[in-house]
Amino acid sequence: MFRCRHHLLICVAAIAASPAAATAQEVGGPGKLLLTNGISTVEGAAGGGLTPWAVIAGNATKDGIGGQVSATVVELPDYRFSSFSAAVGAWDRIEVSYARQVFDTNKVGGALGLGNNFRFDQDVYAAKVRIAGDVVYGPNWMPALALGLQYKKSLDAATVKAVGASHDAGVDYYASATKLFLDWSVLASITVRATKANQNGLLGHGGTTGDDHRLQGEGSVAYQFSRRFVLGAEYRSKPSNLTIAREDDWWDAFAAYGINRHLTATVAYTDLGSIATFDRQRGLLLQLQGSF
Repeated sequence: MFRCRHHLLICVAAIAASPAAATAQEVGGPGKLLLTNGISTVEGAAGGGLTPWAVIAGNATKDGIGGQVSATVVELPDYRFSSFSAAVGAWDRIEVSYARQVFDTNKVGGALGLGNNFRFDQDVYAAKVRIAGDVVYGPNWMPALALGLQYKKSLDAATVKAVGASHDAGVDYYASATKLFLDWSVLASITVRATKANQNGLLGHGGTTGDDHRLQGEGSVAYQFSRRFVLGAEYRSKPSNLTIAREDDWWDAFAAYGINRHLTATVAYTDLGSIATFDRQRGLLLQLQGSF
């Protein structure tokens, strides 16, 4: 019998497909199929590491409430990024999440006049609603569809405004479509985001070159090699609102492994481009997620 599953990224998930294909032992008991909740994005929402998907956090089905927690670290040549998040999913329909992001400038902070090891901190509060479709089931032409928003608040208001940001807080709005194509063991996801965040909001929102929400495209594709192992890639376009430095799009190539129903590990090669005048910020992303 044919089986397929996807897991997410960079942060990316793996999804098990046919219910007849997995035994109770393999899925670890009642609830969603193994890893169909994805992993945690750097902003806390369920999906890929860089971009949200039209999936809901946690292992619970439409009859229950579940959740997931994660820790993500990205080591770059000149910086270190960390994200710690928690999300709750209700009835496989509604998701709320929170993430604390920490961006350590290391010695670059001194070169920029901020002081060595200066850290930009941000809180991200988010909500998502799956409005139609299903990632695994139903016709191939009908993906799961979800709408979401993310409120981002910098904890360094004076600093982000000093570097040229118009606001220390802002809201991203997005729509996602996600589908697992069982015949090819391929998962594809597309997200359209309206944002004016600078470097994901860590450097505030808006600036001298733009202070309006701009539409950005994001996408993920993953191929499942086995019941637990997935390889894939993600891309996320970004606005560039600050005159002090350009902002590049992000992309990654990832490998994800479902250790069991409750624990997922992800590793990714991540290219974040130029950050605060320092180019070639490419490095390793690691994430460990627990779910229930």
